[in-house]
Amino acid sequence: MAIKITDECINCGACEPECPNNAIYEGAVDWKASEGTTLKGHVVLSSGLSVDADAPQEPIEDDYYFIVPDKCTECKGFHEEPQCAAVCPVDCCVPDEDHVESEEQLLAKKAFLHNE
Repeated sequence: MAIKITDECINCGACEPECPNNAIYEGAVDWKASEGTTLKGHVVLSSGLSVDADAPQEPIEDDYYFIVPDKCTECKGFHEEPQCAAVCPVDCCVPDEDHVESEEQLLAKKAFLHNE
């Protein structure tokens, strides 16, 4: 499953540079599917969301950092554990029960995001 950031986030930013997919954004900041990936042009993300990869998308959260589930692979294929959770000083990077995915699905998402 994807990882989410809870409202216990202290906005320290430790997690953001650790994400290999650039799936983590500061609260109230637009995100793009192309950032940290090889996606270009019109794409359909794993959730079924159809977007222009370079078009800014609305922030998922305004008050604290957030993870875009369509870009989160739990670091599968990059690291042994999710790096955001490993560096978070308040343990607010937790599994997202609303976005449950198998290891195979996460690896397929990684391959899609990085044109592998």
